[in-house]
Amino acid sequence: MNMDAGTAARQGQETRELSYAEAIREAMDIALAADERVVLMGEDIGVYGGAFQVASDLVHKYGPDRVIDTPISELGGAGVAVGAAMTGLRPIFEFQFSDFATLAMEQIVNQAAKVRYMLGGAVSVPVVMRMPAGSGTGAAAQHSQSLEAWFAHVPGLKVVQPSTPEDAKGLLLAALEDPDPVLIFEHKILYKMKGEVPEGHYLTPIGKAAIRREGSHLTIVATSIMVHKALEAARTLAGEGIEAEVIDLRTIRPIDRDTVLGSVRKTSRLLCVYEGVKTLGIGAEISAMVAESDAFDYLDAPIIRLGGAECPIPYNPDLERAAVPQVPDILEAARALAGERV
Repeated sequence: MNMDAGTAARQGQETRELSYAEAIREAMDIALAADERVVLMGEDIGVYGGAFQVASDLVHKYGPDRVIDTPISELGGAGVAVGAAMTGLRPIFEFQFSDFATLAMEQIVNQAAKVRYMLGGAVSVPVVMRMPAGSGTGAAAQHSQSLEAWFAHVPGLKVVQPSTPEDAKGLLLAALEDPDPVLIFEHKILYKMKGEVPEGHYLTPIGKAAIRREGSHLTIVATSIMVHKALEAARTLAGEGIEAEVIDLRTIRPIDRDTVLGSVRKTSRLLCVYEGVKTLGIGAEISAMVAESDAFDYLDAPIIRLGGAECPIPYNPDLERAAVPQVPDILEAARALAGERV
């Protein structure tokens, strides 16, 4: 159940079923049509349509001056996008894999994130960077990481992780209206997932979590693809008399403190589920946030974090699955947390 009453789908707009990738393409199409300042940039984003074909045929509709193939240099391409944003354009830059953003850390972390501050607000950097991320495709250690927590550590950057086609479109459109750099981590496995998506232009607010399922026995805070695994686990738990509240964080910088803390006060138990490596991950920040608030006094059990294993993502399919949380792991942790209620 999606309890996010603020979504466009609940504001009377017509919806139809699109894939996650189709929803992103539609958002880019709407933005390109509405604002000549919007340009797409990235390696093979033109005729090829992007590494995961998300841009599709947009180059044929808007031409190579609006859908721009960049050279095979992430540092160079990201630098062009940041510079274009500083001079008045609204670039959307696609990395082929989020892992490759490590080659552009200078432009993202030292330039885009800091320019507005260093120039006293005189210049903003309204660049959107799309980051295909996550495991599950057999792409191995250098193409399967979840690095969103790295970037969320940097003041000046906003970091979002849409888990549904509706939010993939709405968050991208919201990112284009933001004066600061926004990094969108799109899980590769979700590209083919379908869901209801409102027609036309709408915004999913950055910094607002969604309660995907209400419950009273424990809170599961999840991100990206883990939202779907948490919901699957919650359905099983409900059959056992354990009602889990599932929160889709959607934005990890800034974090929606009010929704998370309010849920913990209600359920008195917290489980954090994320694909990135457990150590110093998103769950650590959520746990500290609760521990530093009055919600800590409501806890009836220690907080549990489920994150990725302390290793690079393996190529072997069985080892790859074992390296990130799966539904049985969520069930085991939730049952342990709710033990006194069973």
